[in-house]
Amino acid sequence: MTSRRIVWAACGLAASGLITAGAQAARPAPLTPNRTVTGVTVYAAASLTNVFQAAAPRVRYSFAGSDQLAFQIEQGAPADVYASANVRYPNTLYRKGLVERPRIFAYNVLVVLVPKANPARIRSIPDLARPGVKLVLAAPTVPAGAYARTVLHRLDADAALQNVVSEEPDVRGVVTKVALGEADAGIAYWTDFASQRRRVGFVGIPAAAQPTVAYSVAVTRAASDRARARAFVRYLLSPDGRRWLRRYGFRTPLR
Repeated sequence: MTSRRIVWAACGLAASGLITAGAQAARPAPLTPNRTVTGVTVYAAASLTNVFQAAAPRVRYSFAGSDQLAFQIEQGAPADVYASANVRYPNTLYRKGLVERPRIFAYNVLVVLVPKANPARIRSIPDLARPGVKLVLAAPTVPAGAYARTVLHRLDADAALQNVVSEEPDVRGVVTKVALGEADAGIAYWTDFASQRRRVGFVGIPAAAQPTVAYSVAVTRAASDRARARAFVRYLLSPDGRRWLRRYGFRTPLR
């Protein structure tokens, strides 16, 4: 069994009915980037950087923390599509009339990232609370940061927050600091490990402590070309779009 399947199985998501599993076990068919979706500006969570750029390379992207992007859209930033690492921010924008109805398009799980050599010998969540351990998290308003704090609380490991040496504006900052050895550990997404496995290791997080990490996408009401923006969202939700997401370690909802 591959490390990816071990992590997802351990998190219990395959049995939850929230995600597809059968297609993931099959050998992936060749995928071709979609170069027909153009003329769209997509504001997307930092954890979507690799998959979005690979799947639709001719789209204009702005990647950052989902909270920052939501704020920018509220302030009138020229986004056509908003893709968030949670459902909270798109739903808030929807209630304010700033985006069309959001759609969930992917799921993720959390892991503890450690430097490749794991010098602090982190083996479990309780280890994060040991004296002297340097922990890096995304800021509390960033979905990855909020999810991480939920995990610590559910595992009675809030004491680990005393070891936080940096709160990053997006999850990429967490990955970078761990990969460079500037922190002993950080909590990020499985997909972050999958894209940086040569630079970092991971420690699994029990399924019972995992929050539901759902990604949501919506077309903005101020989109310069709603037809093109909707075409991007349709592609993201299409079989090919879903295959791209799965290739990069995400899970996708049942249709």
